[in-house]
Amino acid sequence: MRGGFLHRENHVVNRIGWLRAAVLGANDGLISTASLIVGVAASAATQHDVLIAGVAGLVAGAMSMAAGEYVSVSSQADTERADLDRERGELRDNPGFEREELAAIYVERGLTPELAHQVADQLMAKDALATHARDELGLSATTSARPLLAAMTSAGTFTVGAAVPLAVAALAPAGWLAPLVAGTTLVFLAVLGAAGAITGGAGVLRGTLRVTFWGALALALTAGIGTLFDVAV
Repeated sequence: MRGGFLHRENHVVNRIGWLRAAVLGANDGLISTASLIVGVAASAATQHDVLIAGVAGLVAGAMSMAAGEYVSVSSQADTERADLDRERGELRDNPGFEREELAAIYVERGLTPELAHQVADQLMAKDALATHARDELGLSATTSARPLLAAMTSAGTFTVGAAVPLAVAALAPAGWLAPLVAGTTLVFLAVLGAAGAITGGAGVLRGTLRVTFWGALALALTAGIGTLFDVAV
């Protein structure tokens, strides 16, 4: 408290749910679609064929991201619900043991046994299940699984990311399609890596280099495969 006013702090952990899905979706959209476009272009395909492959990759990738995130995060949510149901039963059947268990957690964190028991009693009197979920199971509203939000975020950001190389492929001269798509993709990956690092409170240089390296590797491999086969699809 400063000057009689509470000091509000903003923590990046509050963003972890949507940030993870957003960064993963945009990265995947950029890298996978650009790699597909570059690989097909390197196989001597026409610009029309490259665009068809790119659009198909965008739609398939967005749906795959949505389905994958929804299934994965739904499994996490099921596990959280099962743990909460188990904890609810233990609180009903053996509240004394649960009180001692909670107090022991607070003792490990540095409280005296007397104070730990007082804290456990007061918190359990207010909301026993929420207290045990937070301090015993490590669950909270901030980090709880939200399957639909994760699926929509991943699909939406994948589509945005995939639209970048697709737009470049549609506008680029035929002879410059592959290098322009690759160059633009690396620039956007660097920007995305830096933005994700800043939003998440991490090091900008490390985040930028990490995502750019893997994007460049994917582009190089798919271009090599397309050149190797040199067959229009």
